[in-house]
Amino acid sequence: MSQLNDTSSILALLHTRKSASAKAMGEPGPGPDQLAEILRCAVRVPDHGKLNPWRFIVFEGSARERFGAALRARWQELHPDHGESALSFVQGMLLRAPTVIAVVSTAADHPKIPVWEQVLSAGAVCQNMLLAATALGIGCQWNTDWIAYDTEVAKLMGLARHEKVAGLIYLGTPSAPLEDRPRPDPLALTTRWTG
Repeated sequence: MSQLNDTSSILALLHTRKSASAKAMGEPGPGPDQLAEILRCAVRVPDHGKLNPWRFIVFEGSARERFGAALRARWQELHPDHGESALSFVQGMLLRAPTVIAVVSTAADHPKIPVWEQVLSAGAVCQNMLLAATALGIGCQWNTDWIAYDTEVAKLMGLARHEKVAGLIYLGTPSAPLEDRPRPDPLALTTRWTG
């Protein structure tokens, strides 16, 4: 098997890309220049109508702790029967990596561009971020979890009513070796339309 996250060429990276686990990340995270590079790469995606139907919220440093305290309070409100172990886990979710970026889909009704295309563009932004981070040697993982779907957490993040979290991109240094997983055979998933 090839080395994982082989950055010797674009195709090598695409063939070997593997996310790190957010649960096994540590310092350091991306530096300011690396973060700027990741974001520059992120916006180089298909974007029908040039709408830029996405934006970013960066969580770093003590902001992750403050957000975690708010998540804990919300989880306790949703699940008053859960104990300290569950509450501590929720509180520490964004502390798993030094930098977490929420990719926010700002997709909205448009006279020419379907909302679905705008949402797909936000997904492409998330994938470009993973590719850019991996090319820079930074561990990364794209998650959502419950915080991407909770209306009160959305308010806490300052999302407008029509905005949704497309992904939480965790960025840091892997503290455990990467292990590949079985991948599907693309030919087994491919048909040819013949009319």
